[in-house]
Amino acid sequence: MLSKIAAGEGRHGETNKGRTAFNWLKAQETGLVIPLVLLILLIGFINPAFYSYENIINIFRNTAFTFIVAVAMTFVLIAAGLDLSVGSVIALGGVVTGLALKADIPVPVAMLLGILLGIGIGVINGTIIIKFGIPPLIVTLGMLYMARGAVLVLTQGAPVYPLPKAFNAIGQGDLAGIPNVILIAAVIGIVAHIILTRTTYGRAVYAVGGNSETARLSGINVNKINLSVYVLTGAASALTGMLMAGRLASAQANAGAGWELQVIAAVIIGGTSMFGGSGSILGTLLGAFFMNVVATGMILMRISAYWQDLVIGAIIVLAVGIDQYRRRKTGLQ
Repeated sequence: MLSKIAAGEGRHGETNKGRTAFNWLKAQETGLVIPLVLLILLIGFINPAFYSYENIINIFRNTAFTFIVAVAMTFVLIAAGLDLSVGSVIALGGVVTGLALKADIPVPVAMLLGILLGIGIGVINGTIIIKFGIPPLIVTLGMLYMARGAVLVLTQGAPVYPLPKAFNAIGQGDLAGIPNVILIAAVIGIVAHIILTRTTYGRAVYAVGGNSETARLSGINVNKINLSVYVLTGAASALTGMLMAGRLASAQANAGAGWELQVIAAVIIGGTSMFGGSGSILGTLLGAFFMNVVATGMILMRISAYWQDLVIGAIIVLAVGIDQYRRRKTGLQ
């Protein structure tokens, strides 16, 4: 009897292990790991310089810049929103901070001004979307042009420099050989993962994106959640703009150009649904890394910039197509 029970427990244990493995294989993030590894092997085979220390650090650094904005975009997409203004807010955040520094405003205060600017743009985006019922696509597209226009008005297209060494050190410095930007991105990613998976706020974001009416009936303040996710993208974009300005020792008027689609692509490739209700920070990290590996690989293989845009566009369409297919298979559509 005991042996039968033991055998049964053994089979049950094996079944659980099998289910665990099956669930792991079904995880959205897992689907990206295999093509990512194959891509790294292929690029390294074609050009061994891909594996050089400098190139690897450069990929991680570029991924960190993308990841900071993509983390906030993950919240927006999970809540079934969209923010196309992030690229222009990156430029505006860096420029406003740079101008404040040139006016001899202390570094912490100037950076706070930049962050507040990003938060303010997020509040404007969210408020217009909520109060007037205008689709996020239209509102944030308009903000994309307004923010870029404000950058050109403030700078006349010229870079803002010189910037204080203390400010540049944030974007150029490192700790034990690890660039500060990567460390900052890591902290933001960990905090965002905890918020999204361990807090009431995180569950509310998923609920709003899954079904806003059901979330409202459950007592969730849907408008508050929607407003908060746009505040996150505004703040994250401004912070990225400041870090980029520090890295380059100047605030560039064309910073962040085209980033909105790259960031959205990274988030979608990482498994976050374009239609809300699902996604993860880990997936976004893999998606951002994948995008930068692709971009770096094409540069090393000396592929024309025109073809690079074509490839990125194709990746975006493919990622959305996979998302649609997955939703149909799981009965979400």
